[in-house]
Amino acid sequence: MTPFDTVLAVDWSAAKRKPRRPSKDAIWLGVARGGIAEQPVYCRSRIEAEAWISRFLAAEQAAGRRVLAAFDFPFGYPRGLARRITGSNDPFALWAWLEERIEDAEDGSNNRFGVASEMNRQFAGAGPFWGKPDDASWPDIPYRKSGIVYQDVAERRSADLAAKAASSCFQLFFNPTVGSQVLMGLPVLQRLRLRHMAAVWPFQNIADAQIVFAEIWPGLIEPAVKAAMAVAGRDEIRDRVQMRLLSQALSHLPAQELAAMLAAAPDEAQEEAWILGTGYENRLNALASEDPGGLTPPPLSNDCFALPAGVDWTPVDDALALLRDRLGPVTGAETVPLADALGRVLAADAAAKRSNPPLPNTAVDGYGFAGGRAAGPHVLPLVEGRAAAGVPFDGTVAEGNAIRVLTGAALPEGVDTVILEEDVNTDGEQIAFNGPLKQGANTRKAGEDVCADEVILPAGRVISPADLALASATGLAELTVRLPLRVGVLSTGDELVEAGEPAGKGQIFDANRPMLLALIRQLGFVPVDLGKAADDREALRRHLDSAAAKTDVILTSGGASAGDEDHMSALLREAGAMQEWRIALKPGRPLALGMWQGTPVFGLPGNPVAALVCTLIFARPAMGLMAGAGWQEPQAFEVPAAFEKRKKPGRREYLRARVRDGKAEVFKSEGSGRISGLSWAEGLVELGDGAAEIKPGDPVRFIPYGSFAMQA
Repeated sequence: MTPFDTVLAVDWSAAKRKPRRPSKDAIWLGVARGGIAEQPVYCRSRIEAEAWISRFLAAEQAAGRRVLAAFDFPFGYPRGLARRITGSNDPFALWAWLEERIEDAEDGSNNRFGVASEMNRQFAGAGPFWGKPDDASWPDIPYRKSGIVYQDVAERRSADLAAKAASSCFQLFFNPTVGSQVLMGLPVLQRLRLRHMAAVWPFQNIADAQIVFAEIWPGLIEPAVKAAMAVAGRDEIRDRVQMRLLSQALSHLPAQELAAMLAAAPDEAQEEAWILGTGYENRLNALASEDPGGLTPPPLSNDCFALPAGVDWTPVDDALALLRDRLGPVTGAETVPLADALGRVLAADAAAKRSNPPLPNTAVDGYGFAGGRAAGPHVLPLVEGRAAAGVPFDGTVAEGNAIRVLTGAALPEGVDTVILEEDVNTDGEQIAFNGPLKQGANTRKAGEDVCADEVILPAGRVISPADLALASATGLAELTVRLPLRVGVLSTGDELVEAGEPAGKGQIFDANRPMLLALIRQLGFVPVDLGKAADDREALRRHLDSAAAKTDVILTSGGASAGDEDHMSALLREAGAMQEWRIALKPGRPLALGMWQGTPVFGLPGNPVAALVCTLIFARPAMGLMAGAGWQEPQAFEVPAAFEKRKKPGRREYLRARVRDGKAEVFKSEGSGRISGLSWAEGLVELGDGAAEIKPGDPVRFIPYGSFAMQA
């Protein structure tokens, strides 16, 4: 394939005109040549962006450069929609149909909801398009997805399923508004392709085209973007970074690899289109990193929390197995000096630069010579000089002679055996001693501890002070470690006030956030205080948007069930990435899991006792995986019970407990509102899923807080 000289990456938007100052959620254009990205271009409106792109393509054509222009919205709809709307399976017929109808003003006002209404009227029942700013307007468009049956056309394209994108081109409102991007983007593509004679992949043969349009999904390089944002700081605009890295990655691809990506589109892509780079996420992430070839993990899929069909109540062990199997590292990597590596997670195996010890040496103070000695008396002449640690003997010790050696000294040439100083008599000229003495006695071989190039620390290990000693001893001055996992903690609910603030009637102090932020720090992650959000859906949406840009995982408490004010679970459902796990667990049960703009969200119960238990049992090992440290099981101990308890079958129970006089005591009340029991306890007693009748002296499973890396 003829290489592309230039890559243009386009981050489209269906929003109103943006301010003069560069901002997020706007249109950003990334340009790269030869793997080197230019500063992205900010466009305030779609009209401004179309004009800029058209001028850019014309200039590239005039210069004779071949251009790959990648746009971040679907080029087609699920199979069957184009025929229903236009009478043809040709995707360009739908492009032309939309271009005739969509109206767009400079200020961003447009008629996309009216056009979507016209399309919806071609279908029986509700949908397929859904989502709008208010429930009363555009009666042909459902406000929520609930009730829409995707029979005539699928909800998602094959490309979306293959790339594990949660978004649907039928969702017009509530993030992510991919459906609105498509409606506002395809008319622009139609005009640009005709104006510049562009070929569109995968609908057309692109072999001889100077300008090629392709669909891309920035979520493919999410790990690289998060790693770059962690370095860039809070003032950086995520969309700008994303387009710079995406254009860089595509531009840096060798022509042969890009050809393989372009050839990977299946037959259904001829109507539905395809996402360039699907299946090549690791490669794109590596090229998108600041140092191409660096280590970045693949993104988590939006359905990673989905339960198997038919599952209702989930046993604890099954829930843990699902998390263990489906999660993986989400952080990038960096190389740091040893002094900065303590507590960090190794991103790659660390190998010794040189052996330890590097040379054969003596383990004791004494005298060295060649060969062992039989039983009986022996006298050997001494050579002048000595060997000491750091001061080797410059010469060779002749056969039958001995030399003075000190502990740690490299063995001189001609020496392979050492006798202890206290076993020798000497007059300064010779030594006398009694055998027997084995050859090699009191010496250390080179590499006896570690050989050069041997792996000394495996990837995933959390670096300890002892590890730093080993790394230093084997010649390493720096280690490649994971970027620290950034864990956001958000409390929700109108009833919450901060400690120290006046509390009105019906209000309570927020206990969860200080508890969880401190726990995150103890676990070795970076806590990010996301504050508290009121019971207002749009306010919570803004909190989540902000959190997704600066964290790797989000812990929320409250609003995770299905009530009128449970906005957290409602928002995750709107995003198409909500899973409500009903865990067979006490305390706890409801656990809302989902993805928000590529960031995993753990929706914890609002009750502090249940929030802590769910964090320790589920979120803690999951976060270990996401941090790159692997799945960590807590260490439990079997101890006699100092309590009585009758338990029904069906749920696993965790009791607040501590050990006194070798026996496990439990808190006087199992009420999950008794926060004092968390402070009183020093760990948890775990009672299995089955029925149990425990009497004093019976063995029970006690898990100290310390086994979770939490201090009591």
